[in-house]
Amino acid sequence: MDKKPQNFGQQRPSNGPQQQGRKPDTRKNDKDGYAINEHIRAREVRLVGDNVETGVYSIHDALNIADELGLDLIEISPTAQPPVCKVLDYQKFLYQQKKRLKEQKAKAAKVVVKEIRFGPQTDDHDYNFKLKHAMEFLKEGSKVKAYVFFKGRSILLKEQGEVLLLRFANDLEEYGKVEQMPLLEGKRMIIMLSPKKAK
Repeated sequence: MDKKPQNFGQQRPSNGPQQQGRKPDTRKNDKDGYAINEHIRAREVRLVGDNVETGVYSIHDALNIADELGLDLIEISPTAQPPVCKVLDYQKFLYQQKKRLKEQKAKAAKVVVKEIRFGPQTDDHDYNFKLKHAMEFLKEGSKVKAYVFFKGRSILLKEQGEVLLLRFANDLEEYGKVEQMPLLEGKRMIIMLSPKKAK
């Protein structure tokens, strides 16, 4: 008759007495870089947000406030004294952070370049019309690539084209800075202007 193997040592060790009241938070927080709920190590924290009264609270009181609202306590600025925490739904908070980061990346990647074309003998009316457009482009955050196009023998007027582009850059000094000085590329002399950041 086969003997059943005895289950020696199968009992799991106890993790000590369970905390009363708040259920321990088992979610890992280091992956996302934010300490939440019981993972927050500070004795007191500064609470901020729309749904709480801003102020410094003991960690116990802050956790109780989050509990009462059915939300999480999230440490958003661990290096502050005391650390700053928000009472929010953690998943919603992560979603908002990712959305904000995505928007910032999209803005950084979306550099629009607007082109403005001149002839070497552009009259004042046409020049002022194009200057006004360039101001608007720079104000909205676009780069401006202005160029003088030389047709046939007009390449002999390249100095005139350079003077025109330098005048253009000078007239736009308040709105943009020169990224590339006038440079002749084939039949075009090009100048690049990038918008000045608002102070």
